[in-house]
Amino acid sequence: MKLLKYLSLSLVACGVALSSCDDFFDTKPYDQLSPSTFWQTEDDVYSAATACYDKWNEAKNGSTDILYADCLSDIGFNYSNTSSLKVTGNGAMTQAATVTYYNYETIRRCNTFLENAESVAFADEAEKKDLFAQVRTIRAYRYFHMNFWYGGVPLITDLPQTSSEAQVERASEETVKKFIYGELDAAISDLKDKPSQRGRIAKGTALAIKMRAALYWGDLDLAMSAARSIQNLNQYELDPNFQEMFSIKGQGSKEIIYAMQHVSNTYAFSNMIRMFNNQDGGWASMVPTQNLVDMYEMKSGLRPEEEGSGYDPVHPFANRDPRLALTILYPGMDWVGSDGKQRVINTLDKSIDGSLNADYMDAADNSSRTGMIWAKYTVPLSQYSASLGNENTCPILFRYAEVLLTIAEINVEKNENTTEVYDILDQLRARCGHVAVDRAKYNTQEKLRELVRRERCIEMAGEGLRRADLLRWKDQNGKMLAETLMNGTLYRMIGTVNVNEPDRDLRATISAPTAENESLRKIEDRVFRPYNRYLPFPQAELDKNPNLKQNEGYE
Repeated sequence: MKLLKYLSLSLVACGVALSSCDDFFDTKPYDQLSPSTFWQTEDDVYSAATACYDKWNEAKNGSTDILYADCLSDIGFNYSNTSSLKVTGNGAMTQAATVTYYNYETIRRCNTFLENAESVAFADEAEKKDLFAQVRTIRAYRYFHMNFWYGGVPLITDLPQTSSEAQVERASEETVKKFIYGELDAAISDLKDKPSQRGRIAKGTALAIKMRAALYWGDLDLAMSAARSIQNLNQYELDPNFQEMFSIKGQGSKEIIYAMQHVSNTYAFSNMIRMFNNQDGGWASMVPTQNLVDMYEMKSGLRPEEEGSGYDPVHPFANRDPRLALTILYPGMDWVGSDGKQRVINTLDKSIDGSLNADYMDAADNSSRTGMIWAKYTVPLSQYSASLGNENTCPILFRYAEVLLTIAEINVEKNENTTEVYDILDQLRARCGHVAVDRAKYNTQEKLRELVRRERCIEMAGEGLRRADLLRWKDQNGKMLAETLMNGTLYRMIGTVNVNEPDRDLRATISAPTAENESLRKIEDRVFRPYNRYLPFPQAELDKNPNLKQNEGYE
């Protein structure tokens, strides 16, 4: 029996039992399935556990948030004047306009399960323990997500019955963190090594959550222990086909630790339309920036700004790290569009053959403002439906490359095992055809730290980790990197595309930046203040809970 079958059915069968009070602060007297009518059989418990999986990574946008979240950083951009993603990315967020990461819907479902399912008898007690461990893992992840972004949240592990019971003060970030670690440790001991059904949480997923959480909070020994435990499961390895891993064809990749599950017509992923450009019927809602392009080395391994690199600002895509073209679709690349015909991507010329170019950066609201879209999950376009809204896409939440990068980062921070650091980076680079790390060049802790951070960004770009990294990484003066990289003006390239040039990376000719063309190059101004380390609690949540105190700077 498949998880998605359970999920689609359980959201109907358990919708009242688990969702009628999804919001802790909503105390309307809805009818609900009672223990006497629902919590009776193993199937009831399976269905209730599965209902906890709905949007478990993020309550509002669900799986799409994995693809959206880098818009909150220097390497992504979201175009919509009313978008919470845009205002959070450019620093204009307030308690009235912010991303909705503060949400107890899934936690309520998990608490309902944990309070009611214990009384149901199982033929196999280990199976019951596994289900409980799955739900505890989901609840721990939701608390990790909120605790990191808000810095302490109400810690609710039961089912408040009145509005006053639900008006809980914030627990400290440290208190919630300890709860998360404890829940994950308990779950890890009961989870199966491999999932019984595709899409269910197993030991590797819980370990990956612990690894990421511990890394984010600076608990390096815990993070390393979790990463090593994932390795010791001997289930995961780097996929030799980097680009295919992000396609429907690659969903069985051994690199994937956990991916959010979707299947067309049953529990579809509906937001691929946001990934594509205007001419192919897309909305270009979340796109990569020039900041990301600038991070890629040349094929030689030199940085573009280094002497002898051969970097040509007129043809900036030429002779670059092969991972650039596997991550970003940029002007001049070959592309098979929604009409099945091959064309050259052209987002730079306002008109083509006398007609408005639908993909020109300012041609429409649905045109990419940076002139680029992500290659991850979009290649090939032919794998998707015409609507781009009824898809089998399964966004990856955790993969083995993150485990290796975590090990590399911790080794650098502890200034040990540098040989392992080099070997890890070489593996990631080699699978895409890039040169090995120059050991003689990156021969100090400071230089290796800069390299590992850049490699993490390049490897995980478009997967939602960048803002968190910029918040936790500090410069030599102890400042968050976000204070530097998220302050300033976001620019794009302008120029023209020669579709007759045989070399794809020479087709785009980029104009030099000048005062005269600044207004055309400028996308937006961005601001990041130290208090932006934490997000503001939405005003609606403050209204529901007078004991919820707003984060500093947003009062």
